[in-house]
Amino acid sequence: MKKILIVNSNYYKNISKNLVISARNELIKAKLSTSLLEVPGVYEIPVAIRKNINKFDGFIALGCVIKGQTPHFDFICLSIFNAIQNLSINFNKPIGNGVITALNINQARARSMRSLNKKPNKGSEAANAVISILKNGPKKI
Repeated sequence: MKKILIVNSNYYKNISKNLVISARNELIKAKLSTSLLEVPGVYEIPVAIRKNINKFDGFIALGCVIKGQTPHFDFICLSIFNAIQNLSINFNKPIGNGVITALNINQARARSMRSLNKKPNKGSEAANAVISILKNGPKKI
C-alpha cells in the first residue's frame, strides 16, 4: 500500500483543519495509507518533506499564507513553492501543493471550506493530484 505524508502548517488552525480533513478523505477513498505531520508555519513544510522523503511515496503540503502590509508574503510564497517543486522533481515523488495564498482571511476561508455539494477545496485538490500521479502510470497511445 502506498504511503502518503500530509505536512500541515497549523498557523491558521481553522483553515488548515478543513484542508486536512478534505485531503485525508480523498486519500482514504483511494485506499492510500496516510500520516500527518504538523509544522508551525508554511516555511517549515519543505524541510519536513525532505526529512521524510525516503519514507513515503507521496506528500501533501497544506497551509495558508495571508498577505499583510509587507513583501514578506511574496518571499515566503515564492520560496516554499520553489522548494516543493524542486523536492518533487529531484526525488521523483509527487507533492500535492494545497497551500492557500490569499489576500485576506475571507478568501482563505472560501478556499478551505468543506461543502455539502462535494465542491473541492485546496486540500482535496492537492490529494487528488497526488492520487492521479500514483495511480495513473504511463499509458500507451
